[in-house]
Amino acid sequence: MKLVFTIFAGALFALWPTLEKPATIEKLPDAQGWIQRWLILEPIPANGLTDSAVQAEVKKDYFPNQFTVVPRDGDKVTVEGTELSWHAMDTKLYNLNLYRFAEAFDKPTSNVLFWAVTVVYCPKEMQNVRLAIGSNAASVWWVNGQEVIGIYGDRQTVIDDGVSKRLTLKKGPNIVRAAVVNGGGATDFCARFLDAHDQPVRNFSIRLSEGSH
Repeated sequence: MKLVFTIFAGALFALWPTLEKPATIEKLPDAQGWIQRWLILEPIPANGLTDSAVQAEVKKDYFPNQFTVVPRDGDKVTVEGTELSWHAMDTKLYNLNLYRFAEAFDKPTSNVLFWAVTVVYCPKEMQNVRLAIGSNAASVWWVNGQEVIGIYGDRQTVIDDGVSKRLTLKKGPNIVRAAVVNGGGATDFCARFLDAHDQPVRNFSIRLSEGSH
């Protein structure tokens, strides 16, 4: 099974050279503060990009603990009879290409919802920061279980397209969760934190679990 996975993974990375499996316990944001490590769930069927349609889609009960779970790479959930897997992914760009992610696993790219989760580990409490995001198309975002920002409609990914109200990142692990809904065509997302002066926050690490290791 390990050999099969290795061969399969090599084929996948040939299809999406901007994505790779994490090779370290933690990763720092890039020079512009972009979060480049995420756990992504294979796509779930979804329809509608309006505020009400997207809110209804993301609030559906798809799998246990969907608003609290921090999954592990390879974990599986069953949604409406279909088994879906979580995948740990690093992106080499500021954004993560969900279209190529889904395509490589032979999953649909249109009329779908992607769940994304990451752990931002802060060495100290950070007050008055804001989550700044962009997505293609609509997306809703949570920090430590609180919904903080949503953008809607059939839109392209624009840097800092949506910016949350000021919030506090606690010392230690902070869970960032997103639901991205795509109608058709390309789909991707990006996220970073801005400080009180609208400058990128960089003094944290990005991990795949809430533990210190």
